[in-house]
Amino acid sequence: MDLILWRHAEAELLPEGGTDVARRLTPKGERQAQRMAAWLNSRLAENCRVIASPAVRTHRTALALGRDLQLLPALLPDAQPQALLGAAGWSVTGPGPGADAAPVLLVGHQPTLGRVAALLLSAQDQAWAVKKGAIWWLRARERNGRPEVTLHTVLAPDQL
Repeated sequence: MDLILWRHAEAELLPEGGTDVARRLTPKGERQAQRMAAWLNSRLAENCRVIASPAVRTHRTALALGRDLQLLPALLPDAQPQALLGAAGWSVTGPGPGADAAPVLLVGHQPTLGRVAALLLSAQDQAWAVKKGAIWWLRARERNGRPEVTLHTVLAPDQL
């Protein structure tokens, strides 16, 4: 089972008196989202579940895929890694028992996405950096009878 972590593309700075969740993508961010969405759509399975934070910038990033998506408040900024893992049906060792084999794409925020990657790949809660608009594609498998999570791809929009 695959878990893809996608950080929202470049967003506007927080305006005075504005709210963080209302921040929109910049024109550059819209282009980043479109480029990454095209790359993802050429590789994602049709049955991939797309779950995004309801913050405007993450919602707009996810909409670039042109797929059905679920907005989940558990993915809002400052969410805990366990909330994202729970939304995906994963634990720190990979997919939970009886988890759907469909890949899951989570569109969210830093620092939570970096913390999720760190937990899954190193079993440590650390603040790993995920660039704006970048994806981290993780894959769960079994090796020697034990669950294992491997890093499949890391890609930033400026690499496309």
